[in-house]
Amino acid sequence: MNPENAAVIGASPKEERYSYKALKMLAEKGHNPIPVAKAHKEILGKKAYPSLSEIPDKIDTVTMYLGAQRQEPVIEEILKIKPKRVIFNPGAENKKVYESLKQSGIEPVEACTLVLLRTNQY
Repeated sequence: MNPENAAVIGASPKEERYSYKALKMLAEKGHNPIPVAKAHKEILGKKAYPSLSEIPDKIDTVTMYLGAQRQEPVIEEILKIKPKRVIFNPGAENKKVYESLKQSGIEPVEACTLVLLRTNQY
């Protein structure tokens, strides 16, 4: 397994949130989770970025925890940074952007990041 830089969109410091659990499990599985959250400076001891474009590292995977109605500016950034894939977690599905992602060589995946990690399908 190659460790990945995984941007977690909608990251939260609240332990009950799935985005928090994803940050934690990504780190436990040897990946480099990068929190993306406008309202926070740091989550789980990691610097949080207000947007994808401000992350200095190459992003391999984006894992989405924002609802479709709030994704438009994020999708534009995703198309610019060109990660390998975007995981649309339950509640974040956005079928109308999948085609433009595919045309840019980015794989849209409808799945739960936590399940993918637990079942070694990440």
